[in-house]
Amino acid sequence: MKEYKVVRPKLGLNNRYQKMEDLLNQYAREGWIVKHIAESWIHIILERDKNR
Repeated sequence: MKEYKVVRPKLGLNNRYQKMEDLLNQYAREGWIVKHIAESWIHIILERDKNR
């Protein structure tokens, strides 16, 4: 079974790419996989196995 998470990143204007990279790496360490990133990075949909 899968579980999903919707994240609304608050990246600001400075170092946006580095902040996004750090955020994605943080979730990857928790087992989340990116399924979709909306245009302009408004929200990110993540997925992982619920019974991991």
